[in-house]
Amino acid sequence: MKVKRIVPNIATDDPAKAAAFYETIFGLDIIMDHGWLRTYGSGESMSVQLGVASEGGSGTLVPDLSIEVDDLGEVLERVHAANIPIDYGPVEEPWGVRRFFVRDPFGKIVNVLQHL
Repeated sequence: MKVKRIVPNIATDDPAKAAAFYETIFGLDIIMDHGWLRTYGSGESMSVQLGVASEGGSGTLVPDLSIEVDDLGEVLERVHAANIPIDYGPVEEPWGVRRFFVRDPFGKIVNVLQHL
């Protein structure tokens, strides 16, 4: 038996509110839309991972999601253009990532990171 994927699900009364954040900021595509459930994705291939943590590192809260990007500066520009407040960072962490935290429209803490 192999785990093929892990999908976090975020509870909301309005799944369409995700578009301004996950499509505009991260460039994700809607790959499934049932109205009551929207799944966002990209054509990138990734390994199956699940993080379990007692803190978010550097004394931060544990983020609900971590999104690794190839250009953190571009995502920062999009976040600033959308007037989304940054909760933490950007900062280079001792474990080899540059990252910042923002909250999505549902209040979930999103750890946006790029490996150095």
